[in-house]
Amino acid sequence: MKITKYGHCCLLIDIGGVRFLTDPGSYSTMQSETRDIDAVLITHEHADHLHVESLKEVLAHNSYARVVTNPSVGKILGEQGIEYHSVADGEHIDIQGIIVEGMGTKHAEIYKDFGQVENTGYFLNGGVGQQFFYPGDAFHQPGKPVDILALPVAGPWMKVKDAVEYLLAVKPCVAFPVHDGPNAEWGVLPHRMMPMFLEKEQSGIKFVVIEVGETKEL
Repeated sequence: MKITKYGHCCLLIDIGGVRFLTDPGSYSTMQSETRDIDAVLITHEHADHLHVESLKEVLAHNSYARVVTNPSVGKILGEQGIEYHSVADGEHIDIQGIIVEGMGTKHAEIYKDFGQVENTGYFLNGGVGQQFFYPGDAFHQPGKPVDILALPVAGPWMKVKDAVEYLLAVKPCVAFPVHDGPNAEWGVLPHRMMPMFLEKEQSGIKFVVIEVGETKEL
């Protein structure tokens, strides 16, 4: 599996040549030049995960890409004339042999009901060693083995402690940080701390940092 990070939560995930783009939000722009995308996965409607004009630009360059999201985001897209496939919690879709499952229902709490929108994480099953989970802005337990986890590490809805405990609970083979911009110090601090905590817990989990614009094979 090859993963390219465009910034914050915008990723290009290549599983055996099937290419997924996640959350083309307002904190990233590199996605606009990407070609040969098979599907765009959108977890929720917050601007750092969904920027409609960026999505339109992506689709202009990738006319065959399918947009996969939940009903709440779908309503916004429908008003903009953007076609989508609704995949919410407990539902799935087959994208060229890769099964994409929707997991979770709510954004993690910031304060009471502020920002409490529908959030759907996506589990990509490409076979043995190719099981990837991106929870969006939540700490949803997938309830199945995860090979690679896109781990949220910073934001107004979490502490570093929350990220560590979630990572230890999911126990993937490999994890890499997302939701770590736009403030460099705010986002990068957990990058330095996480390996120390994982070693202390003797977790056996490999933690890999993917820099913006970098591609790594995991």
